[in-house]
Amino acid sequence: VAPRALAQVPAAPKQEKKYVPYRITRGDRLSISVLGEADLRVGGIRVEAIGTVILPLIKDIRLVGLTIAEAQDNIGKAYREGRFLRDPQVNVTVDEYAPRTVIVSGKVNIQGRQEIPPDTEFTIKELIFKAGGFADTARSKEVRVTRTLPDGSLKVVTLDVESAIKGKTTASAKDAGFVMEPDDIVYVPEKII
Repeated sequence: VAPRALAQVPAAPKQEKKYVPYRITRGDRLSISVLGEADLRVGGIRVEAIGTVILPLIKDIRLVGLTIAEAQDNIGKAYREGRFLRDPQVNVTVDEYAPRTVIVSGKVNIQGRQEIPPDTEFTIKELIFKAGGFADTARSKEVRVTRTLPDGSLKVVTLDVESAIKGKTTASAKDAGFVMEPDDIVYVPEKII
């Protein structure tokens, strides 16, 4: 009997991490300059807790949550609308990134703060792996994520992460692919036995 030839199954293409434009966050240290305007250059200014920086002539401007390009546009617009400059070419660079962390508590093997990368998507599934996985007594189908929205209100989302990790057909890709944001709080409850 001749051995059967195994069907060649093409390997699934490796998914690359999705690039996400960096968004300025509280505590970032920035340098801001305007082409041809040396007196308007500021270096090493920290984004304040309220999300603003103080710039020459225009004073407070809110930058938290903006991409670098959006921040440059908003600063240029403020200089134009204040009638300080006609067509400012603004450059914003991040000198030092603020720590971007989420807090994981409950039934995971490593509780505490976990760093998230600044310019790629970081999902709840990746966070659980980084936290050493679920503890034996974890109720991993009801992982809760608490997020503080820009207006200060809280949003709580409950996710079935276990089904997605185990590849169950009932799993929702949306749950496993939930993208973490800085300052999210993740709680994994305990199973009731």
